[in-house]
Amino acid sequence: MFLKQLFLAVVGTSFGLFAAGGVFTVLISVGLIPRFAGKMHVSRKVLLFEEAVVFGVMAGTFFSVFDRYGKIGEWVRENRLLGQGTEAVWTWIGTAVVVLFGFFAGIFVGCLALAIAEMLNTIPVFTRRIGFRHGLGIVVLCIALGKAVGSLLYFIKAVYLHGGI
Repeated sequence: MFLKQLFLAVVGTSFGLFAAGGVFTVLISVGLIPRFAGKMHVSRKVLLFEEAVVFGVMAGTFFSVFDRYGKIGEWVRENRLLGQGTEAVWTWIGTAVVVLFGFFAGIFVGCLALAIAEMLNTIPVFTRRIGFRHGLGIVVLCIALGKAVGSLLYFIKAVYLHGGI
């Protein structure tokens, strides 16, 4: 039994390292982090950004595997460390944290998708082929708004639970 658990631990860790290596390879190949640092005019701190991405991936992995350690608010509520009647405050704080995380995760995924599209030069080639000259910013804004509306419908209608609208 011990050898089976040891084998599973080694294989799981190896596959996790391979997956993380793939994610970091994609981020490095599209040049997303140096581009962020250049746009924010802090290119001296590009290593800090790279370390923040690595820390974020490691923290996300830790909390997805060991989810019981991420439930700090639930533990505080159960032990009533802040007194009676603080459930509404903790619910509000938890909702704010989830909304903030979703906002920044969406920004990151959108920037990554645009960086990959830009790396492949799909947008300039497409606009030249169809003769599109003006209003590219409006098109990108409409795509972003469409994705936002689609995401809102997905979560409001609870499509993730039922599989259909």
